[in-house]
Amino acid sequence: QVQLVESGGGLVQAGGSLRLSCAVSGRTFSTYAMGWFRQAPGKEREFVARITWRAGFTYYVDSVKGRFTISRDNAKNTVYLQMNSLKPEDTAVYYCAEARNAQAMPIMSFVRAYDYWGQGTQVTVSS
Repeated sequence: QVQLVESGGGLVQAGGSLRLSCAVSGRTFSTYAMGWFRQAPGKEREFVARITWRAGFTYYVDSVKGRFTISRDNAKNTVYLQMNSLKPEDTAVYYCAEARNAQAMPIMSFVRAYDYWGQGTQVTVSS
C-alpha cells in the first residue's frame, strides 16, 4: 500500500517562504515521477511541478518558475517543494502525487497521469 503524507504548510506573509515535504511509503521502487499540484477554493486542481524519481528531471508551471524548486531525497523517499517569494495567489491546498507509468510523461502535467495522492497541506499567503 502506497501512502503519501504532506507536511510543511502554514500561514506566511507575501514575500515569505515555505518548504513542503511529502513522505512516500510503500512500493517506491515503482515510482517514475513525483508531482506537486494545488487547488484553490472554487478552482480546479492545477499542476505546479514534477520531478522524475531516478534522474531528477524537473518541470514547472510558468507561474512558479524562478520561485519554487522541487527536489527529492531518494534515500528518505521524500520529495520537497521549496517555495520562495510567495504571493497571495499561491494560496491553496497543496497535494503531492506519485506517477508509476513512464508512458504518462506526455501528460505529466495532468491529474490523470498520477496514481497515488496525499491528503494535502494548506498554504495561506497573506497580503
